[in-house]
Amino acid sequence: MEGFWSMFCGEETCSYDFKFLVDPSSCINHFLISCFDVLLLLMLLFIMIKKLPSKPLHGLTGSRRLSKLHLVSAIANGALGLVHLCLGIWVLVENLRKTNTSLPLDLWLLEFFQGLTWLSVSIAINLGLKQLQRPWLRMFSVLIFLVSGISCAFSLFYVIGSKDLSLKVALDILSFPGAILLLLCTYKCRETDMELDESLYTPLNGESNKIGSINNDALYGRAGFFSTMSFWWMNPLMKRGKEKTLQEEDIPKLREQDQAESCYLLFLDHLNRKKQNDPSLQSSILWTIVLCHRREILISGFFALLKVIAISVGPLLLNSFILVAEGNESFKYEGFVLAISLFFTKVIESLSQRQWYFRARLIGVKVKSLLTAAIYKKQLRLSNSARLNHSGGEIMNYVTVDAYRIGEFPYWFHQTWTTSVQLCISLVILFRAVGLATIASLVVIVFTVLCNTPLAKLQHKFQSKLMVAQDERLKATSEALLNMKVLKLYAWETNFKDSIERLRNVELKWLSAVLLRKAYNTFLFWSSPVLVSAASFGACYFLNVPLHANNVFTFVATLRLVQDPIRTIPDVIGVVIQARVAFARLVKFLEASELQNANVKKKSFSDNMRGSISIKAADFSWEDNASKPTLRNINLEVRPGKKLAICGEVGSGKSTLLAAILREVPNTQGTIEVYGKFAYVSQTAWIQTGTIRDNILFGSAMDTQKYRETLHRSSLIKDLELFPHGDLTEIGERGVNLSGGQKQRIQLARALYQNADIYLLDDPFSAVDAHTATNLFNVMTNSFCYILHLISLVLFTFSLLKDLFGTLQEYIMQGLAGKTVLLVTHQVDFLPAFDSVLLMSDGEILQAAPYHDLLASSQEFQDLVSAHKETAGSDRLMDVTSSQRNSNSAVEIRKTYVEKQFDASKGDQLIKEEEREKGNQGFRPYLQYLNQNKGYVYFSVAVISQITFVIGQISQNSWMAANVDNPHVSTLKLILVYLLIGFTSTLFLLVRSLLTVAMGLQSSKSLFLQLLNSLFRAPMAFYDSTPLGRILSRVSGDLSIVDLDVPFGLLFAVAATSNCYANLTVLAVVTWQVLFVSIPMIIFAIRLQRYYFATAKELMRLNGTTKSYVANHLAESVAGAVTIRAFEEEDRFFAKNLHLIDVNASPFFHTFAANEWFIQRLETVSAVVLASAALCMVVLPSGTFTSGFIGMALSYGLTLNASLVFSIQNQCNIENYIISVERLNQYMHIPSEAPEIIEGNRPPTNWPLEGKVEIHDLQIRYRPDAPLVLRGITCTFEGGHKIGIVGRTGSGKSTLIGALFRLVEPAGGEIIVDGINISSIGLHDLRSRFGIIPQDPTLFNGTVRYNMDPLSQYTDQEIWEVLAKCQLREAVQEKEEGLDSSVVEAGANWSMGQRQLFCLGRALLRRSQILVLDEATASIDNATDLILQKTIRTEFADCTVITVAHRIPTVMDCTKVLAISDGKLVEYDEPMNLMKREGSLFGQLVKEYWSHFQSAESH
Repeated sequence: MEGFWSMFCGEETCSYDFKFLVDPSSCINHFLISCFDVLLLLMLLFIMIKKLPSKPLHGLTGSRRLSKLHLVSAIANGALGLVHLCLGIWVLVENLRKTNTSLPLDLWLLEFFQGLTWLSVSIAINLGLKQLQRPWLRMFSVLIFLVSGISCAFSLFYVIGSKDLSLKVALDILSFPGAILLLLCTYKCRETDMELDESLYTPLNGESNKIGSINNDALYGRAGFFSTMSFWWMNPLMKRGKEKTLQEEDIPKLREQDQAESCYLLFLDHLNRKKQNDPSLQSSILWTIVLCHRREILISGFFALLKVIAISVGPLLLNSFILVAEGNESFKYEGFVLAISLFFTKVIESLSQRQWYFRARLIGVKVKSLLTAAIYKKQLRLSNSARLNHSGGEIMNYVTVDAYRIGEFPYWFHQTWTTSVQLCISLVILFRAVGLATIASLVVIVFTVLCNTPLAKLQHKFQSKLMVAQDERLKATSEALLNMKVLKLYAWETNFKDSIERLRNVELKWLSAVLLRKAYNTFLFWSSPVLVSAASFGACYFLNVPLHANNVFTFVATLRLVQDPIRTIPDVIGVVIQARVAFARLVKFLEASELQNANVKKKSFSDNMRGSISIKAADFSWEDNASKPTLRNINLEVRPGKKLAICGEVGSGKSTLLAAILREVPNTQGTIEVYGKFAYVSQTAWIQTGTIRDNILFGSAMDTQKYRETLHRSSLIKDLELFPHGDLTEIGERGVNLSGGQKQRIQLARALYQNADIYLLDDPFSAVDAHTATNLFNVMTNSFCYILHLISLVLFTFSLLKDLFGTLQEYIMQGLAGKTVLLVTHQVDFLPAFDSVLLMSDGEILQAAPYHDLLASSQEFQDLVSAHKETAGSDRLMDVTSSQRNSNSAVEIRKTYVEKQFDASKGDQLIKEEEREKGNQGFRPYLQYLNQNKGYVYFSVAVISQITFVIGQISQNSWMAANVDNPHVSTLKLILVYLLIGFTSTLFLLVRSLLTVAMGLQSSKSLFLQLLNSLFRAPMAFYDSTPLGRILSRVSGDLSIVDLDVPFGLLFAVAATSNCYANLTVLAVVTWQVLFVSIPMIIFAIRLQRYYFATAKELMRLNGTTKSYVANHLAESVAGAVTIRAFEEEDRFFAKNLHLIDVNASPFFHTFAANEWFIQRLETVSAVVLASAALCMVVLPSGTFTSGFIGMALSYGLTLNASLVFSIQNQCNIENYIISVERLNQYMHIPSEAPEIIEGNRPPTNWPLEGKVEIHDLQIRYRPDAPLVLRGITCTFEGGHKIGIVGRTGSGKSTLIGALFRLVEPAGGEIIVDGINISSIGLHDLRSRFGIIPQDPTLFNGTVRYNMDPLSQYTDQEIWEVLAKCQLREAVQEKEEGLDSSVVEAGANWSMGQRQLFCLGRALLRRSQILVLDEATASIDNATDLILQKTIRTEFADCTVITVAHRIPTVMDCTKVLAISDGKLVEYDEPMNLMKREGSLFGQLVKEYWSHFQSAESH
């Protein structure tokens, strides 16, 4: 062996000592690397021979087009290989020339093999040899990367230690970037191949052909390697943003793999796979998410590590610089080499950090998208019991707050470990600088972290409490905003506003606790560098470690570099805690119980079974509790095509039976089987924001003929003529610009158009007028005798008020002929038309039989029909003679729609585009924030404290720089003065942190109060034209950002910017020559910032407005979940949700991409400034600068990049956060209603005493630019009279009621009540003196007592008495808690009829002289209606009662009847006079009603 070693190594001694192994100039090192090269070449040759193609003429490389990355890698690594080969040949030639022998072999053989290896592997990887499969390519690139990395590290240590740089060592160092390029090429090759494959996922909506266009639209998807690394792909968007104000259509789409659909399907795939592998395993959502994004996490982690390594080289270069400045140069031009190295180190640091942050943010976007999608999907399947625990407001919070917080976490994730790695590297550097004194630094760091542990636990606790308080406040706010019309009618706004303020105060208590912990954390970590330097320099003094410029400023530079990561620790802790709390909440929601829809609907069945329903001995319970069934012992067989009517008293279980058939109610016993497709019409109309056409089509394709017939049969033709854009009129949220009847008819049209097998209609005709109900019912049955009866009735479709029975038959008879129909109804008139009538009571089916059989056999049914006869008022109708009828045929009606074309212009639609600020708002939003409760005072003092702290730090280091090598200043004095300045400056840190908390709390409190006051004082017109999602996104997501992020965001922006300017100032003062470079660079940076902000601000604003789309769609879907499930439209709604998530994610993605684009260019500028300063120090004569000030300048210069990034990052963050203040401010100044109280003009306490209402030429329009809705109505309601208001749906009945309560102010005319013009007094004085039972019965989350008397004005005794009068006493007494029984959100645990009875109870409690009944008994049975009519007659005998009615008997008892048509008063007289008057519309209606009633009797 000795002969071999002497031949290989020559005269050099060969040793296996580790010291020689790591020495790049040693023989053993050369031997090991040569062996590795030979092994790699043999493997490559073996694979090539084994897989040699049969037709070599076709070439070795594939036809794949090479990317720029592959070309650059091929050129760079090919050149590296050639240089190695040339060096090997040159060494061999030199050996032969000098010694006439090729020995020693080590160096030239090593270089020869190195050259061959680099050339071979480079060709294999970059030019894509067909014989090499991807695993082999990956293995080669990873092996080369590892060996090159080790070799590069050894060479660097060798150069720094020996101060000797040879060409061989330089090649070793350069080989590492080459290896990185090879590794990236392998990855890029894999990515490209994947893109060429078929898509893994088929889109939910089946539009796979669109994927190509989406990829074409995605700028990032088309970017090559250099474009990705430099963010060059952002240039077109930045340019577009500079040239014009960006709109939604200008924002490029996301890549396919970044879209919500791909992310969600990937997540679902991994989750299902996990469950299949181990079904018993609790599905870990967190680990599934990590698994989905593990590749991206690892890549961003690699860049994070590269950044830490790059930044840690800085102090080592600084140490060398000081030695060069002192004249200790290792080799000629070392200063220049160091300056260039400094520049490249900073560029590498910049590239790696930008990619780390960008890729981490992208992971965050994808995680947020998939969680939002998962939440939406879950709420569509949520069971009733789970819905009680997760209200609509809470679900909104999960999306707007919790998913957002979790989406922010990946950005901070790598900070958790990179800070630790950076600290460890820093400790190693410190050990080189100050030896054992480093232990003191370590102790302080450990102590700081230990001090933070209890704070972190408290932070977690308080954050959890804050989220719960936020949920409670949001639940109350969303409920109040949703029912604002009811609150205004009852004059309860102030009370509800006060209760929300109380909840907000609880939230503020927890918010102050969270912010204070954050302030303590901030103080602890910002002051820790001072503590570390105190401990370390103290230890140096006691351990007699000598302090010189080189070791002191290596120490200071290292400390300054580690300062920023340490300062972000409180943020990291805060984000981790917030994400953890949010995640726990989301997991609880995602694991909540779901509806068990399996086995209810048979998907495959014979046609003769289609439309049948079979329920056998079944119990159903809303609570999913067999011991508490809601429906008991249900047996029901419905054959295909049969019509079944369900009747019974209020609360008997009619709606629950339909819900059970829809599988909304858990089946605790027995079986239920349903065959066919559903169409469902809910009792409370659910209307989407969008056009009337979209609501009717409901995702189905447009069939013009079928659509026209549907409109005709749903009696919508006349309405469409009244709307400005016909069926293309935009409907407001929840149908706010439609009357109750119009909403129900749109629902009925939606059901009819679907062509289902089974139609479930839950009392849809309670809200429609007689004429409309007549038309609608007709479509449902196919009974011949009724068709004969209706031939005469169909002729009157164009007349204003029609017979109840005839219109309804139009819907049921023709439209639903041959369909299975189940109709819940209180209208006894319809029952004879049905094949069977099902009578229910107390959750059981009493009897099911045809109408006449049931009438003969059931006493309960007889009572129901008798009550109806009584309410029909037969005694007053007997002498009415029939009269001439109008004759407009149904054919004419169809023509009306066909001939009329509607314009779809968006100009004057009700729902406007969401407003957003345009252009640069400057400091306006900041001033809006700081002007709250003198916030600018707190802010100013905090800024002064921060500047004082920065000046303190500069003074500290200046003292050290000036005196470190001064023999006249003792070490003790040097350290003591240094520490004294340090500790004094930290006191200002504490002041700054506490003032920030105070400012944040005051501003949040003030902003919320102004927002709340503005919203509660806003007129109804604002709510009619503003979707609830827009308001909720502000009071949830935006307010959360203002509470938690804005105060510290402002502070950190100021702190980071002051640090950055301090660094630049120190650099300029010490080396003033650098100003020649830095001034142009600063001008360039300012211009670049302006260019950036033009695009960035609009992207941030678009992110805010598109956020509302997601919130709006979610709120709408939560409200209509039952309808969506019934029509089996979950997939379509989910696909729309995925689209809206992407629409929102795209501006956010491009916002942070623009941020990275900007910072990368700024960092390049700062790297140029730093390198220039370093060159100044090298070029200028020795002695120009003292070594102390060189150390100080460079220690500040090294952190220039980091501080610049920290500064810009925080400025961008606060710019992003301040958009939330802008958005809150938009709704803080809504033009308000008239004053609640006008002190100088208050009505007497007993007003109104008589109840006389005089209306003079009343004109109403909803918006200044809208047409008149009421056109000059003049009439007088005498005190104590009972007034009935009748008219077709949409004629203006509810508008007249709105005018009486001043929900809308008159455009002309006046209303005088007991001598007082209602427009002259305050709104609260007006509304609190009137009683009303609104059309939509509304209950609030709370107790029965709270719902009856939210202002706590009445005793329990009075409430019980009223409940008895309303037929509710028994229902409430059955509950264990009595008056404290719970009422869930929207009163969902009480039937619709019971809710209306509660509203009646409120009116009875208030005892107003004027009572308004807006179709108050629409949802209750005739027997209950009869009792209530008697109750109202008794209780309000002396009062003026104004009744808006759709049932004829309801107004027969009235003193006078007012008929309205198209906003004009048609007739106003006593009912009997109107019936006798020739051509009276009211008389016409009553006659037809009575003729129908007698006809029904005869059957």
